[in-house]
Amino acid sequence: MKKDWIWLIALSICIVFVIPWSVVRWHKETIDSGGIQIRVLMPDGSVEDLALENYLLGVVAAEMPAEFELEALKAQAIAARTYAAKRIEQSNQTDLGYHVDTTVKTQAWISEAQMRKKWGLLNYWRYHSKLQKAVLGTRGLILVFNGDYIEAFYHSSSGRKPTERSEEVWSTSRPYLQNISSGEENLQRYVKKMTFTPQELYKKLGLKESPRSLTSGDFQVLVRTSVGRAKSIRVLGRVYPANQLRGLLGLSSTDIEWDILPDKLTITMYGNGHAVGMSQWGANDLAKKRFKVEEILNYYYPGTKLMVMGSM
Repeated sequence: MKKDWIWLIALSICIVFVIPWSVVRWHKETIDSGGIQIRVLMPDGSVEDLALENYLLGVVAAEMPAEFELEALKAQAIAARTYAAKRIEQSNQTDLGYHVDTTVKTQAWISEAQMRKKWGLLNYWRYHSKLQKAVLGTRGLILVFNGDYIEAFYHSSSGRKPTERSEEVWSTSRPYLQNISSGEENLQRYVKKMTFTPQELYKKLGLKESPRSLTSGDFQVLVRTSVGRAKSIRVLGRVYPANQLRGLLGLSSTDIEWDILPDKLTITMYGNGHAVGMSQWGANDLAKKRFKVEEILNYYYPGTKLMVMGSM
C-alpha cells in the first residue's frame, strides 16, 4: 500500500511539473532556430540580440491575453513580426544601436521569468505552449503592401467607433490603415473615467503658471476625426494634438466626453489605444466567429498580402 502511494505521488509530480516542463523546453529549442536576429533595448539599458521568432513569443505574451483564440494570437504574431521587420529595416538605416525596446513605444515584450510571474506556474506551460503554436504556426509570415513591409499598427480596443485612418492620428497616410468597423462585440468593453484637479492638470501639462479655477472654455475639442474622435484639443489656452494629450494625461483613448467644474475636470474615455490598425479585442471576436488568421488580417489591413520574409 505504501509503495502504491509513492508511485501515485511520483506520477502526479510528473504530470503536473515534468511533462509540461519538457513540452515547454522542447518548444523553446525549436523556436530559437530562426536565423534572423533583432536587437532589443532592455529595461536596464543593455542591448540583447534575440532570435526574431523567440522575441515574438515575448511580444505576443505582453501584447495580447493568452486566453484569446488561437487565430487571434496568430494574427498578433504576424502583425508583431511585420512591425519588427519594419523596425529592423528602418533602424539599420539610422544606426540607433537597437531595433526595438520592451515598451509600447515600439512593442511591449516580457521575458520567460515575467511570463511565469504573470500566468503563475500552473498556467505557464499551457499558455507558453499555446503562444508558441501561434508564433511557430506563422513562422516567417509578414504583411506587405506594394512589395514593402507595412506599418502593422495595432491597439487594444476601438470601443464604440471604427478604427482610425493613420493620417488622422499621425499625419502619414497609409492605404491599408483605414476606417474599419472594429469587429468588437462589446462596444462598451473599455469605458474609463479620469478626474483632474487644476493642480494635477497644470502639473501633467508641465505648465509653470499658478493653477486657477477651471472654466468651461479650458477644455475644448477643436477638431474631430472623420469617425468622431478628438483630433485637436485646446486645454488651458494651449492647443494639443489629441494623441499627444492622451500621452500627457494618461488617457486610454481619444474618444472622449468631459465635464468641467471650477475644481475638477472629468474625462470619460471609450476604447483603449490609438485606434489605428488591428483591434486586438476585435480580432478575438472575429476569431470566435471562425475567421481564420488570413481573414482577420485582411479585415484590418485591406489590400495587403501575406508573404514569407526574404521572398520579396
